[in-house]
Amino acid sequence: MRILVAEDECFLADLVAEGLRDEAMAVDVAYDGATALERLAVNDYDVLVLDRDLPRVHGDEICRALAQLGGRVRILMLTASSAVHERVAGLNLGADDYLAKPFAFDELVARVHALGRRAAPPVPPVLECGGITLDTAHRQASREGRYLPLSRKEYAVLEVLMRAQGAVVSTEELLERAWDEHTDPFTTVVKVTMSKLRAKLGGPPVIVTVPGSGYRVMDAGQGAPEPES
Repeated sequence: MRILVAEDECFLADLVAEGLRDEAMAVDVAYDGATALERLAVNDYDVLVLDRDLPRVHGDEICRALAQLGGRVRILMLTASSAVHERVAGLNLGADDYLAKPFAFDELVARVHALGRRAAPPVPPVLECGGITLDTAHRQASREGRYLPLSRKEYAVLEVLMRAQGAVVSTEELLERAWDEHTDPFTTVVKVTMSKLRAKLGGPPVIVTVPGSGYRVMDAGQGAPEPES
């Protein structure tokens, strides 16, 4: 998932972002409302973790703007107030969920995962293709019953490919879904990560390269793979 954390308390924002990255999510951070709007205009996010009391542009205004645009991003609003009328007001503005500060990080992660499932087309909690089994609830992968010790990025890349259900996924889309905005679009990070992922998956090859287009997971019976690169 691609997440934007909009929070003006820098320490909290960075702490939340790092924790979500540990959950194999791609996370960007904005410390004020104006920057958040700029990020939202450029990137396709699944979930926005939004502090209500942002400087420059208030969180309420961001909610209104996103509601008018009708995008697919889901909003988890954070606020220091736990009063019922505050929660109702936030939800009426267009927020999808509401979490009062201070909060338990495990609860925030669970709510982000739930909103992410609502933002994306529905998929089974366990994805299977080419002998690979991906348990998205526990973020674990195996092939033919063999546990795969994947890094966060390797898992994120594999999940994007598995969710595509055999369709081709471009390098640009992998960068968009598995890395954050600080990644150089001309970097070889996708190619390097793909090489490491393929090595851990072992043979026969299941992730194939479609020259000039990207990568896809090949299911059994689809024929010989294209040359890899």
